[in-house]
Amino acid sequence: MDKERIIAEWFEVYSDDIYNFLIYRVGETDVDDLLQEVFIKSMNGLDSYEGNANPKTWLFSIARHLAIDEIRRRQHHKWKSVIPFDSAKTPKSEETPEKLLDLKEENKKLYGVIQSLKANYRDVLILRGIKEFSVSETAEILGWTENKTRSTYHRAKQALKKKLGGQFDE
Repeated sequence: MDKERIIAEWFEVYSDDIYNFLIYRVGETDVDDLLQEVFIKSMNGLDSYEGNANPKTWLFSIARHLAIDEIRRRQHHKWKSVIPFDSAKTPKSEETPEKLLDLKEENKKLYGVIQSLKANYRDVLILRGIKEFSVSETAEILGWTENKTRSTYHRAKQALKKKLGGQFDE
């Protein structure tokens, strides 16, 4: 199977999930470009991709690294690292972050608090809590051990609960 067809199939299957992940991670600005870059990088790196690895976790790992680079670029230019997304522009999937969080006031607060957490907490909360990846998938995406993933997820939930004043319910 040729590279273009493999990447096209992966795009069809995983693009909406990766798009939503990128919105949670960096805000809505430039998410379309980042999504495109994920699949360009995956096409360029397909020769080094290990066929036994889960393509979803590999693609999310690429997306995570691009999001980190994007935030660093924004900070370098003295912009805020997190730009709230504008609800006027909606993602292409019906399962949008707006629908996932229902954009009620308490959910806006939850979104803001998640964005205020340190990057490791934010990543593990999004992947485990929102995107519902397994511990092993999350560990693979983040390049962590499963134990580190479990403990960081636990600490992230505690930090989230503390920032919300105990109003956090899984």
